[in-house]
Amino acid sequence: MEFEYYEILQVSKTATKSEIKKAYRKKAMKYHPDKNPGDKEAEEMFKKINEAYQVLSDDRKRSIYDKYGKAGLDGQMGGRSSGFGGFEGFGDIFEEMFGFGGRNKKPQRKTPYNLDILIEVNLEFKEAVFGVKKEEEYEYYTICKACKATGAKKSHSCPTCGGAGQVFMSQGFMRIAQTCPNCKGTGIIIDEECDECKGAGYKINKDKVELDIPAGVDDGMRMRVPNKGNEDFDGRRGDLYIHITVKEDKVFKRNGDDIYVEVPIFFTSAILGDKIKIPTLTSEKELDISSHTKDNTKYRFKGEGIANVHTGRKGNLIAVLKIIYPEKLTDEQKELLEKLHKSFGKEINEHKTIFEEAIEKVKGWFK
Repeated sequence: MEFEYYEILQVSKTATKSEIKKAYRKKAMKYHPDKNPGDKEAEEMFKKINEAYQVLSDDRKRSIYDKYGKAGLDGQMGGRSSGFGGFEGFGDIFEEMFGFGGRNKKPQRKTPYNLDILIEVNLEFKEAVFGVKKEEEYEYYTICKACKATGAKKSHSCPTCGGAGQVFMSQGFMRIAQTCPNCKGTGIIIDEECDECKGAGYKINKDKVELDIPAGVDDGMRMRVPNKGNEDFDGRRGDLYIHITVKEDKVFKRNGDDIYVEVPIFFTSAILGDKIKIPTLTSEKELDISSHTKDNTKYRFKGEGIANVHTGRKGNLIAVLKIIYPEKLTDEQKELLEKLHKSFGKEINEHKTIFEEAIEKVKGWFK
């Protein structure tokens, strides 16, 4: 008994292509064999739905069908449809609607490693400041040609996913693809490891790269060297990324493009004033320290810092004074300091008076 295409999709004869497509999706999802395992009636209905859609979605075939019925289509469809043409079933419906892969598609070839490589390069402080050329040796991976990255000399199809590399989880009417936990997405189970790569699927090679590290690079920065990473199946290589670490310097401390240098001065120089020389990145500078200079006083030398790695503009050199006091005194030095201390009697007493008044004031808060 023949069935009527419009009836099977439950659309009118004046239905638009969009309405026909929408009806097909709804019906196909309802009767797909994956959702009705072992149900022969559902499988037969699914075939009819696909056949109806093949005709009604094609303007020429639909026109013939409307005029002459199924008889007019004999010889036009290259033989009667098996019922699984068009979208190739449930998986392809979702691929068109949401971009999900179909159930029966073969897993895409994936390298057993990332194509990009990250290596660490250690620089001395001076090398980071002024730039340096370095040759670095590193390892990269290539696909094992013997096993084509499977890692197997002998293998069989994964029984969990049927070789697809994916399993599906149903959530309502949707099916979500997940990597097969049994074969880890490879689609195979290894019976015997590959002799060439010992089951890894890849081989390790050594390479060298010439690095021209620019002046001004800082700790934690990265450089990219194109086409020096791991190889894919076609022999193309990913990128090599250089992670830079910079050793600390004993004299200079870096903050962005600025350089700080701590300048120790004896307490007498801070009191009386002095002239001292300090190091810069390229030479030296003279500091004219005025009398009564305080601890942590900063002196800024513009343009004496590090060249910015992007703009080339130099930062500043900042000299920070650190007042040093003697750890031990001789009897003579102690006697001299005591005389000096007494000579400031009036000023010392002024400071004492200020604190005595403050203490009496605080006592009054608790009466």
